[in-house]
Amino acid sequence: MPQPLLECPKHMEFGPCGGVNFDGSCEVSPDPCTFLGLPTVPWRGSAVAAPVAHSSGAVAMRELMRTRPIVVADFPAAAIDAASIAECAAIMRGSVDAVLAGDAGNARVQFPPAYRASLIQAGGLQAWSGFTCRDRNRVAMEGELAALLDVGVAAVHCVTGDHTETGERPDAAPVFDLDSTQAAALARSLGHLVSVGEAPLTPPTERRPERLLEKMRAGAEVCFVNHSGGAAPVAEFIARSAALGVSMAYVPCIPIVVDRGSAELLRSFTTMALPEGYLDRILDSRDPFTEGIAAAVELSRELLHIEGVAGVNLSGGAAPGRSAWFAEALATISRQLR
Repeated sequence: MPQPLLECPKHMEFGPCGGVNFDGSCEVSPDPCTFLGLPTVPWRGSAVAAPVAHSSGAVAMRELMRTRPIVVADFPAAAIDAASIAECAAIMRGSVDAVLAGDAGNARVQFPPAYRASLIQAGGLQAWSGFTCRDRNRVAMEGELAALLDVGVAAVHCVTGDHTETGERPDAAPVFDLDSTQAAALARSLGHLVSVGEAPLTPPTERRPERLLEKMRAGAEVCFVNHSGGAAPVAEFIARSAALGVSMAYVPCIPIVVDRGSAELLRSFTTMALPEGYLDRILDSRDPFTEGIAAAVELSRELLHIEGVAGVNLSGGAAPGRSAWFAEALATISRQLR
C-alpha cells in the first residue's frame, strides 16, 4: 500500500485541499494526500477582529444576502482579453448579482485580480474575485487584497489553488506561501467579505465539515459547495456542518452545460460529481442550449429550498471562442431564477 506524502506539494498547513482525488491520491502524485491520516488542523490564529476598513462592495453584498438568495455566475471571458471581458459584462449586466472571476479553465496566466475586477466593474457587474495562493507570496497577496479593497469588490474567494504542474504553465514555480485558510484570515482582516470552497465528496469526506469550521474560525463567511451530485448530498453536508457549529452562508455550484465544449470543460474539474443522467439529458437533446438552461434552473431551485443555502453559483466555462454564447446562457438562467 502506498504511503502518504511526507510533505504537501502546496506547503499547506491547514489541509487537505480540494484537489484530492476520489482514491485519496494527491493531484500531482499517485501517492495519498499528506493529510488523510492526520486529524483536522485547528485554526490557531487570533480571533477575527473588526477590520479597519470595509470593501464598499462587501457592505452592499452582505445587505443583499440578508434580503434574498443571490446568483453568482462564473465569468466566462477569455483570459487576458479586455475586449472579451467588456463583451461578456455587457451581456450579463443586470441579470446576475456578481460574477466569480477566478482561473479560466486550464489558463493559469491571468490579468492580476484587482485589474480584472476593475474591468468587470467598469462593465457594470459586481466582481466576486477569485484569489489563489499559487502564484504570489504573502507580501504580494497583501498588496493585491489592498487593491481589491480599493476597487470595492463584492467579495474575495480564497482558494489554495491548483498546483502549477496542472494547467498550461508547468514551467512556473509554485509559490503557496499561504493556503486558503490563511488567505481567508488575511482577506477578512483587511475588510473583505470572504468565501471559501469545500468539496463534500473529496477525501477525507468525513472530515470536510471539520475543515470548514476552521475556515469559518479564520474569517470566512460564505462557503461555495463544490459539485456534489445533486441536492441531497449538499443538504447532508450542510446538516453535518451545522451540527459542528458552522454558521456560514452556503452557495452550491450548479453545473452549466449548453454544448459539448462546456461539458468537456466541466469534466476537467477535480472530483466532479453531477446528478445522475444530467449530462445525457442535455447532450442527447435536440437543443442542448435550451435543455442545459432548463436543467440548471431546475437544479438551482431544488438547492435553494435547502435551509442555509443563500444562493447559487452558476459554474462552468465556455469552449474556446464561445465566451459570449456561454454568457448568454448564464444571463438567461439568472433571469429565470430572479
